Amino acid sequence: MKLSICTDVMGDLSFTAMLDKCVALGVEGIEMTGGGWSKGPHFRADRLLADKGALKAALKEIEARGLEIAALNCSANPLDPGPMGERHRREIEQTVRLAGEIGVKTVVTMSGLPAAAPGDTVPNWLVYTKSWPDEMPERDRYQWEDCAIPYWEGLVSLAKEVGVERYALENFSAMLVWNPETLARLRNAVGPTVGMNLDPSHLIWMGADPIASARALGPAIHHCHGKDTRIERGLADVNGLLETREVTDVAARAWNYVAVGAGRDLQWWKEFFSVVRMVGYNGWVSLEMEDFTMSTEAGIQSSIDALQATISR
Repeated sequence: MKLSICTDVMGDLSFTAMLDKCVALGVEGIEMTGGGWSKGPHFRADRLLADKGALKAALKEIEARGLEIAALNCSANPLDPGPMGERHRREIEQTVRLAGEIGVKTVVTMSGLPAAAPGDTVPNWLVYTKSWPDEMPERDRYQWEDCAIPYWEGLVSLAKEVGVERYALENFSAMLVWNPETLARLRNAVGPTVGMNLDPSHLIWMGADPIASARALGPAIHHCHGKDTRIERGLADVNGLLETREVTDVAARAWNYVAVGAGRDLQWWKEFFSVVRMVGYNGWVSLEMEDFTMSTEAGIQSSIDALQATISR
């Protein structure tokens, strides 16, 4: 495995300063974030598709520093029934076309979350029983069969058209695909082009064991994020793990995204990466830094140190 970093965390830097920072950190690759919810300015697909000179110059700067593009990332909700969904669908397609143009084989994104019924205007995450109340089976069927599966059949066709080999769907909350079982439901419907961006941080707060999840996923692991979560002692015992406070309200939350090693210890991370490698994944591990309990610089450096010490080479 090789270490990369999601570039959103350095969105305040210029493109070349960001690349120089990556070199200084000792990572080998960059997961270029742009489009969707990302505010990262460095690698916006719409701009680079329209300006081939800018694209060529950007690739030259990356190559000059000995870096590789690990993946293109467009984290988004393409199934949102409103205007945001229209924009996100457009930007995911642009990201896929850009990946095909520059030979990047993996696009990291999200499955999307639709409304629960035709005419609804808000996405609806149906994470309670699918059998009761009586209207639930139809809501579930609508989300998957009328919305998600046709959309992803189209994206799989686009990937084959442009030469992208893998979609890596992050197992993020408030998405139809948020764990191995829901990934399997989509993958069985549209084929193995769709796999998971295995992010242990989300599985931890959902109460799953990411090591067991990795075993279950096997060849469906298409990408991996190095990101940790800490369940906060005492607070989770009182209120459970369904946390709605702002991510910056760290002292009051039942769980927090933290630097790698500040949640699970390094022995756990060694086992996690060993199992991920054992089941067949030997690609990139991208640091995604979202720790608000410490400075960004400290979080990046401590996470890099932890990942360098634990990923399976």
